[in-house]
Amino acid sequence: MQSSRLPEMERYTRHVLVCTGNFCGENRAGRAIYARLASLLQREGLLFGATRVKRSEAPCLGVCTGGPIVAVYPEGVWYAGVTFELLERIVLEHLKDGRVIEEAVFHRMTAE
Repeated sequence: MQSSRLPEMERYTRHVLVCTGNFCGENRAGRAIYARLASLLQREGLLFGATRVKRSEAPCLGVCTGGPIVAVYPEGVWYAGVTFELLERIVLEHLKDGRVIEEAVFHRMTAE
């Protein structure tokens, strides 16, 4: 018998999408970035609670070059060529402190 209760989603402050597809980054580098993201979020206390950051992997974000690609919402900021070093900065500066790393941004979603 199916429950009539609706699912519940724990609140989160940001949602990070990581392209893990084969085309935008060599040697499936996006998968390594996605895996490292979890450990960095945990280390910085961003996996649970009021400052929770949700992470998702996407097989394709439609860029298909310059990867690994990481997109951060609700800001709609997209980073290209994400290395472990840049990911560390994204977690510390953008996700934790709210400062976008402007020199690494290649795309922004804007209201039209």
